[in-house]
Amino acid sequence: MQSAPHHRSRSRRAAAAALTAGALAASLLSGGTTAMARPLPDPKASALPSPPGGKNVKVLVFHASATEESPTVDAGIEAIESIGLTGPAEQRFKTVATDDASVFTNDKRLGTFNAVVFLTGGGDVLDPEQEAGLESYLKAGGGFLGIHDAARTEPYSDWFTGLIGARPASGSPTAVQRAVVEIPDRSHPATKDLPLEWKRPDTWFNWANNPTGKVHTVAKVRESSYQPGTGANGVDHPVSWCRDYDGGRSFYTAMGGTVESFAETDFRDHLRGALLWTTRLSRADCKATIDANYSAVRVTQPNQPGQQDQIGEPHGMVVAPDGRVLYIGRGGGTNEAPVVTDWNNPDIGKGIGQIHIYDPATKKVTLAGALTVFGNKGGGDELTKVEEGLLGIELDPAFESNGWVYLHYTPHSGLDRDKQVAERRVSRFTLDRATNKLDLASEKVLLKWPVQVHSCCHAGGGMAWDSKGNLYIATGDNNSSGFSDGYSGNNPQPNYKGLSFADARRTAGNTHNLNGKILRIHPEPDGTYTLPEGNLFTGKEQDEGGGKTRGEIYVMGVRNPARISVDKKTDILYAGWVGPDAGAPSTTWGPAKYDTFAAITKAGNHGWPFCMGNKQPYRDRNLPDPTKPLGWYDCDAPKNESPNNDGLVNLPPVTGNTIWYSPQGGAPDFPRNAAGVPSYKNEEATYLLPWLKGGGQATMDGPVYRYDAAKAGAGAWPEYWDGKWFVGDFYDADNPRHAVLTDPKTVGKGGLPVTAESLKKIIPVGQGGIRNLMDWKFAPDGSLYVLDYGRGFFTSDSQSALWHVTYTGGAATPAAKDLARKAAQ
Repeated sequence: MQSAPHHRSRSRRAAAAALTAGALAASLLSGGTTAMARPLPDPKASALPSPPGGKNVKVLVFHASATEESPTVDAGIEAIESIGLTGPAEQRFKTVATDDASVFTNDKRLGTFNAVVFLTGGGDVLDPEQEAGLESYLKAGGGFLGIHDAARTEPYSDWFTGLIGARPASGSPTAVQRAVVEIPDRSHPATKDLPLEWKRPDTWFNWANNPTGKVHTVAKVRESSYQPGTGANGVDHPVSWCRDYDGGRSFYTAMGGTVESFAETDFRDHLRGALLWTTRLSRADCKATIDANYSAVRVTQPNQPGQQDQIGEPHGMVVAPDGRVLYIGRGGGTNEAPVVTDWNNPDIGKGIGQIHIYDPATKKVTLAGALTVFGNKGGGDELTKVEEGLLGIELDPAFESNGWVYLHYTPHSGLDRDKQVAERRVSRFTLDRATNKLDLASEKVLLKWPVQVHSCCHAGGGMAWDSKGNLYIATGDNNSSGFSDGYSGNNPQPNYKGLSFADARRTAGNTHNLNGKILRIHPEPDGTYTLPEGNLFTGKEQDEGGGKTRGEIYVMGVRNPARISVDKKTDILYAGWVGPDAGAPSTTWGPAKYDTFAAITKAGNHGWPFCMGNKQPYRDRNLPDPTKPLGWYDCDAPKNESPNNDGLVNLPPVTGNTIWYSPQGGAPDFPRNAAGVPSYKNEEATYLLPWLKGGGQATMDGPVYRYDAAKAGAGAWPEYWDGKWFVGDFYDADNPRHAVLTDPKTVGKGGLPVTAESLKKIIPVGQGGIRNLMDWKFAPDGSLYVLDYGRGFFTSDSQSALWHVTYTGGAATPAAKDLARKAAQ
C-alpha cells in the first residue's frame, strides 16, 4: 500500500494573510484567547458518514500555517507515512498530506479519513466554515491528533481550545532541552511500551491553564529535569493527553517540537499508538483520570444520638468477597460518653470496639458485634490519652466457607493497672454470614504480647494476607518521642515502675520484642500458627548467646504501621508509618519527622529509631546523661546499645524506604560528609519527591489496585489504575493522596516512585469531602471504599462515615462495533 503524495501548495487564506506578524505573534504567545474568540457558525447538516472513514484506513495530515512553515513538517509527514506503512498488517493505513484547508468543507473527501492530524505551525488557518467542517467531522465520530505547535493553531477559537485541551503559556522556554518524561499510563497504545522514565530532548510548553482533570494524561514531563522558565506548571506538567471530545476522539502531544523527534523510535511508537486510537484501529480508555468521571457517595448515615449504631470511632476495614464491608471502631465512644482516666478506677480506659457490616445489596448497616477493649481514655497529652483498642480486621482466605474473622485488639480484661501494661492479641472469631452476627464465644487467640500503656501512642494494627496464606500483623512502637525533642525516640531514662516508655530501642529496635514490627505467621485451622520460612529471624539464632530473637518478626524498625497491604499479583508488602514530632532537621540530632511508605520485597530492618528515610541516621544517646549526643548511628551496621534492649546488639542493616516526607517537603535529602552523615541543614536540602509535602502528618497506606475484567462491576475503577499503589495521609491539606507507580527494577531496594498522580479531586478533600482518611480498600468489583474518621479525636461524630467511590466514565472507546478493523480488537 503506497502513500499519496503530499501537497506542497503555499496558499494562505486572505484573512490569515491580513494579520500582521506582530499581532499574530502576540496572539500565539498569550495563551488567553477568549477575549477575541469569534462566533462559530452552527455545524451544518453534514453528509459525513458516522463514523468517518472505513476499513481502508486513511489519515489526513494537515500542515498549513499562518506564519512560516515549521521545519518539522516534512519530518512529521515522513514519520506518519512510515508508521502507516509498517507494523502489523491490520494496523496499517494510508497517509494524505495537505495544507489546503478547503478539505474541511468537502464532506465527500473529508468523510473518507479515519483521523485528521494537525502538524501545523500555528496561527489562524481555518475560516469559520472550515472550522465548522472540522467540528462536524468530530461530531460524526472522527479522530484528531494534534502535534506540538497544533496547540497554537486557531488561537481565537474556544472550540479548538477544547479540542486541543490547553494553550501554551507565554513563558514557555524555546530552547531544546533534555528532560525526563514520566509515563503514568501503561495501558494506552500510545504509551504502554514506552520506558517508565523516558529521557529525550525537545522544546517544552508550559500551559496557560493546566488541563489535568479535564483530559486524560498519558505522559508528563518532570520539571526538575530541565529549566521550565516562567509560567512553569509544577509537579503536574502533562505533555500528552487524550479524551473523547464532542462525539469524536482527540489526542494531543506537546512533543515533536524538533525535526529529530520524528526519527526517534520511541516517539514514533508514541505517535503510532495515538493513531491506532484516533483512527479506530484500537480501543483505549481516555477517561480514567478525568475528575468528573468519578462519584464519591457517603453510604453510612450519622449515628443516632448517643449511639454508635452506624459507625464507631473508625479504625479499619476489609471488604468480603461478596462485597460486604466490615469496618471497626477503635473504642472511643460518642462525644457524650463518659471517659475514665483515673488509674485507680477499675474501668480505666474501658471502651467498646465495634464491628459493623455494610451490605451494598441492601444498603443497610448491621452491628455484628462488640469487644470490651482498653482504648477509651480520651484526649490530652501522651501520658493521658491512649491509642489502644480494636485496631485491625482481616478475613480468612476461605471466609466464604468458614466465616472466620481475625481481630487485632487490646482487651480490657488483660490490663495490669499497677504496672500499666496491657495485653495485645490477634484472635480469630466466626461470623454467621447469614445474620451478620459475630460469635464472640468462638474466639481463638493466635498470638498475644505485652504493651506498656503508661504513655501512648502509635499502636499500629493493620493486617494483610499473602498468596501463601501467611498473615502479616503490623504492631506499633507505642513509645513517646516527647522526651527526645521529637527526634529519635531513644531516651532510655523515662520509665514507669522500671519499664521504659520513651526508648524505641526497647521495642521497634529490639529483635526480641514484637512491638514496632510487621510480624508474619501462618495461621492453622486449630487456632495456632506456624512460622513461614524467610522471616527476619527464626527465633533460634545463637548470636550473642542465643534467645535474643523472635521468629514472628518479618520487618523491624517501623514506628506505627497502622495500614499495610499486600499486592495480590506480586506478593509485595506495602506499609506506611508515622514519624516522630520534630518539625525541622537538627544538625545535632538528625532528621525531622518523616512519615514513611515502603514497598517491602523481603524481610528487613527499616530503621526506626536509628535511621529514617533513605538511610539518614539519628544521633545516639544513653545514660548517664541522655541530653548529651553521642555518635551517629551507622545505618549499614546499626548497634542497639540501649540498657533497655534484651535483644541483639548487632542489628541487620537498614533498608532504605520508598517514600518519606516532612513538613518541608517530599523525600528530603542532604549533602553527606565523608562518613556518610547528612548535613541536616534546611538550606542544603534537596526534595527528591516534589509532589509531596507534610505538616500535620499521619500516613495511611492504601492498596495496589488490580483490575479484574471478570469481576469488574459497573463502578469498577478502570484498568489504567492497574499496578498503581495508593498512598495517603489522614490529613487532607498538602499531604499525599496519590496513586504512585514504582519501577519493578528498584522496588523494595529504596527506589523512588517514578510518577505520582493526585487523587484529591477523585477522592474529594475539604469541606463536604473525605477530610480524615482512615482506611481505603478496593472491593472485588473494583470500586473503592474509604473510611473518613470524622472531626473529633477519640470519638465518633456526625462526619465519621464510610464512603463509596465509583467510576462512571464508561467503557473504552471507540465502541467495539465502530472499530475500523475487527482484527485489531
